[in-house]
Amino acid sequence: MSTTQERPGLAEGMDGHRRTGKGERALVPDVEVRTYYDRPVLKQPTWKHWIPEYLFLGGLSAGSSLLALGATVTGRRTLARRAKVAAAGAIAAGTAALIVDLGRPARAANMLRVAKVTSPLNVGSWLLTFYAPAAGVAAATDVFGVLPGVGTAAQVGAAVLAPGVATYTAVVFADTSLPAWHGARRELPFLFAAGAGASAGALGLVLTPAEENGPARRWAVAGALGEVAVSALMEHRLGEQGEPYKHGRAGWISKAANVCALAGAVVGLRRGDRRGGALVAGALVFTGSLLERYAVMEAGRQSAADPKYVVKPQRARLEEREREAPPR
Repeated sequence: MSTTQERPGLAEGMDGHRRTGKGERALVPDVEVRTYYDRPVLKQPTWKHWIPEYLFLGGLSAGSSLLALGATVTGRRTLARRAKVAAAGAIAAGTAALIVDLGRPARAANMLRVAKVTSPLNVGSWLLTFYAPAAGVAAATDVFGVLPGVGTAAQVGAAVLAPGVATYTAVVFADTSLPAWHGARRELPFLFAAGAGASAGALGLVLTPAEENGPARRWAVAGALGEVAVSALMEHRLGEQGEPYKHGRAGWISKAANVCALAGAVVGLRRGDRRGGALVAGALVFTGSLLERYAVMEAGRQSAADPKYVVKPQRARLEEREREAPPR
């Protein structure tokens, strides 16, 4: 609970003083938002580093499934096979990271006891239940050269589910009360989708010969630029609530992510058709996409720790309702 009080109908002026509804300057300036004993209003998430890694690996897998389907259609067999293997490996590693953070495998299995469309986490659990086997079958049938019809059906199925796998975690984050996540509910799905494409394209650049990496290079460049653009739009729209993405530990991580993404995109455009340039571009974009997940995670923690990101939006909504209310 906040210890500060302010009169209804006041708005802050450029000089830092409060102003009445008639435009008059109040004698008492605005005060700093504090809570009793300086304790946070919201509890910070207890998730460890496994969760941003899980977010990243899920996006990498989903993006690789889509990239593999495109490579198959255009006749790039090497890129298609390696993207399928990347998709299967990434979703297996991501699932392991999630189970480690949960502490017990039974907790993940318990999510499948019900089907609840209003729960993003439950929907995501069901998505993974169907997606992971499909990605695994698509990779195995290609590597061992067996059951091509089954492999094609599994590949198509994985690609159909991939967009949901790449973005459902953004909905899970936005469905919380943490200001930096809930306030960014419009942009987070697009940010995670761009990151999925960037990381998948980056890994494709690293794993594929230069003569076949055209689609991977375009995915990596487009995804990296998309991540930077959506991140900037998100921070601008959030205003003061977007400060955690700019300052503190989250701010440094976010800046490093943007630098890596932009540098990787430039190298990919200029030298991505050469093996050395593809390796450098892939490594930079891959790192930038991973760091972006850590930045989102840390921004949520920082916004929970500072009460102003909770109290000030509440006050703003209260004042707006009071202004719109009919006079008594």
